[in-house]
Parts: sequence; C-alpha cells; structure tokens
Amino acid sequence: MPFPPRCAVVDLGSNSVRLVVYEGLGRNPVAVFNEKAVLRLGRGLQSTGRLNAEGMELAFTVLHRYHAVARAMRADPIEVLATAAVRDAANGPEFVAALGKRLPGVAIHVLSGPEEAECSALGVLCGIPDADGILADIGGGSLELVRITGGGHAGARTLGLGVIRLSERAGGDIDRARALVDADLAAVPWLAEAEGRDLYLVGGAWRALARVHMAQLAYPLQMVHQYAIGREEARELATMIAGAGRRALERLPGIPRRRIEDLPFAAVVLRRLLRAASLRRVVFSASGLREGWYLRRVSGDVRAEDPLLAAARHYAHFLGRDPALPPALIAWTAPLFPDEAPDAARLRAAACWMSDLGSHDHPEFRAEQAFLRVFRQPGIGLDHHARAFLALAVALRYEADPDTPFLRPARALLDVAGAHRAEVLGMALRLAYTLSAGTPDLLAGTSLRPEGGRPEGGRLVLRLDEMRGVFGGESVLRRLDRLAQAMGLEATTLPSE
Repeated sequence: MPFPPRCAVVDLGSNSVRLVVYEGLGRNPVAVFNEKAVLRLGRGLQSTGRLNAEGMELAFTVLHRYHAVARAMRADPIEVLATAAVRDAANGPEFVAALGKRLPGVAIHVLSGPEEAECSALGVLCGIPDADGILADIGGGSLELVRITGGGHAGARTLGLGVIRLSERAGGDIDRARALVDADLAAVPWLAEAEGRDLYLVGGAWRALARVHMAQLAYPLQMVHQYAIGREEARELATMIAGAGRRALERLPGIPRRRIEDLPFAAVVLRRLLRAASLRRVVFSASGLREGWYLRRVSGDVRAEDPLLAAARHYAHFLGRDPALPPALIAWTAPLFPDEAPDAARLRAAACWMSDLGSHDHPEFRAEQAFLRVFRQPGIGLDHHARAFLALAVALRYEADPDTPFLRPARALLDVAGAHRAEVLGMALRLAYTLSAGTPDLLAGTSLRPEGGRPEGGRLVLRLDEMRGVFGGESVLRRLDRLAQAMGLEATTLPSE
C-alpha cells in the first residue's frame, strides 16, 4: 500500500512555533501531527529592535526536532513560515541564515504583512467559504486585518498590535494600550464599512478568550472552531477580561495559564475592534495561516468543493459500504422535505453521505459511536449547528433512543424545528437501511412520499416492489409507523406503481 502524501508547515511566530503535518490533498486539511512550543521570540523587540536571544537558541533546538519529525513522517515539502518578529527584527536575516544552515533543504519564507494576511484569509475561507466581514488574526507581534467578502478578500492592513508588542508599547498599562489600539485602528478607514457583518478571529489569544466564554456558559461543545457569539456578548467578555487583574484571571474557569499575561491586551484589541467596526457577531476560527498555506497546494477543482460535503464524502469513502448509496438516499429522502431551503438541503445531503459511518462498529455501540464521531469530528467546514444536526440525525439512523443522555449536547445546540427535522431525517434513513440492507439496488425498489393534506387526511406512503427483494416486514412497518407519527401522518404501504 503506497504511503499517503504528506506536507509539513512550521508557523514561526513572535510568541510560539508550531509544526503541523498534513496528510493528503483533499478539500479539508487533515492534520496527522501537531506540536507547539512557546519561544517568545518577539519579547523585547519593541525596545531593542532585535529578536530575543534566549528565544533564538530555543528556536534552533525546537526546529531541529521539527525537521527530524517531518522527515521521519515523509513530509514533502517542509516549509517554515516566519511572521512579524522575524520580518521586523534587525537581526532577522542573520537568524534566518543561521536557521537555514541547521535545516538543509527546507524552505524558510519570511512573510510580508500582506502575504501573512492573505494566507490567514485563505485559511478562514478554507473552513468558512461564505465568510463575510473582517478577519482579525492576532499574534505576538502583529494584528492582520483583512476584508473578506464573496468568497475572496480585498484589502489588508498589518498593525503592531500583537499581544507581546502591544504590551511592550504600552508599558504594560491597559489604559495606554487602549489609546494605542484606537490610534492604529483609526488608520484603517474601511473598518467602518463592515457594520452589521461578522468579525472572524484567528490566533491563540482569541481562542483562549473563546474557551473562557465557553467555560462560563458550560457550553455543550468544547470546540473553538466556528464558535459564534453576538456583539454584546463579545463586548462584555472583552470588558471583563481587560479589567480583571492577574489573580482574578487565574480563578476563571477555562483560562490557559500560559495566556494570562496576553489576554487583557487581546481583550482590549477585541473591544476596540467591535467599537470601530460596529460588527454584529464574532466567529472564532481555528483555521488560519497554516490552513491557508495548505489550501494553496490543492488543485482549483478541489478548492472549489463545499468543505462540509467534502468531509461527508470522505466519511462515506473510508467508512461506508457502498459509495453509490448516499446519492440514492439523497433522492429517496427529498420528497419528505418539500420547499427545502438550500442550506437545509445541503445538511440533508451531508447526513446521507455520513449515514453508514458506523457500519464497522460494534452493534451495541454504533449509535453513540456514530454520534460522537460526527459531533466531534475535526473537519473545519462544520459550524456548531451543522455538527449537532448531523450527529443527531446519524444517531437516530442507528435507532438511538431519542431521550438518551448522550444526545443532549446536540439538542442543546438546536432549536425545536432543527431538532425535529434531524429526527425525521434520522428515522427516514433508518427505514431506508432496513429496506435496502445498505444497497442502492434494493432501495431502487422502494419509494416514500407524503400524500394528501396535513394535518388531517395526510398519509405517508411507502411503495414496495416485492419482485426486487423488498417487503413490508414487521421491522419495516414499525419504523414506518414511527416516522409517520413524527411527521403527523398516517402510515400506508402500497405496491409499486
């Protein structure tokens, strides 16, 4: 069996360095290795103009390891992306030259501000193709701001508002930091054009803020990517973090201890951004610079794919039994959802693609295992609503008890209408698999559609062609009745026309 293609990127920032090894060249980046080290390479840069000496020595050691790991994992290419600290430091070229001697054959690319902003924008669009608003990527040395609209980006600015640099510019004073942020943001006139749109936050300091907010709410899905909160919630969070002392921050649930020094300055930047741009909502993204680098490597056709459906098809390919079945299920379930909105149809299609992912699991645990696999999957193309909807539908396809405790996190993320739709779809898929044994040939001998008016007089009609090996046995009739009841219809079976 051939070894899968892999590529590796090292993100060398002002605060930390991270190696990520990706496998394959599909629409969704699949990270098979991810390791981070804190270097504080940019500490003192504001006052000295030079990279931190201790950080440089540590960087040589850490990157030597990263090079060895990437080579051992057969990654090709391996590339180092250096950002604000290295590009701004007087001894940056000297550091890059010394690093190059220690990493033979490895490309070391010092990103300009616009290049860094472009990579970050591509990374956000990799996971959220319909993003519309402002991207803010915060690091230790800089803040990249990018306008995102229509699946692309237009206009970018790099500001010296990374958490380390802002702290040093302000002498550790939050009030002074606030004035500095306001002055820098005033030089970006197009921020005001984003009123009523979304703010997409990329960077470790932002993610730490999201974790604090999740912990405070006891949020049912501890996953930062595509976690979204309203403008007022974000403003209150930023105000609270910026005004809290160190001891108060240490007592907060969910706060990463290594981020305690940085968080008040990240919070100040967030608070002033919300004010400058009058944004309606904040969306946290775990997809940024590294995913943008990855996306540049995939073909244009792959890049154009819907990331949600690409992830669903990936599951069908590796875990399903028949790749021809999901398209048949998409057509078979369509009559149950007349006047379906495009986003709802997309979710239904994804559920059909994912509906056989438990086929190789132990029968006693299929429902829960399938639920957890979908709900917590690493794919970046799923927002939290989609995860909840798909996980609930797939669990019910495996006939999970609708009231079982492991479904509660998904139900907490769905409104009544969304949960009901997932239930109907899950029950319909269960019926389809019972009829077809997971094969498109047998499914073709059946059809299911509501007929007549609702709520009175309507019926759910299952038509069967018994000559093709399908019949209305006890299990079929039981599942049909359950589905019809959920839809407020009477169940009926008839021979095929």
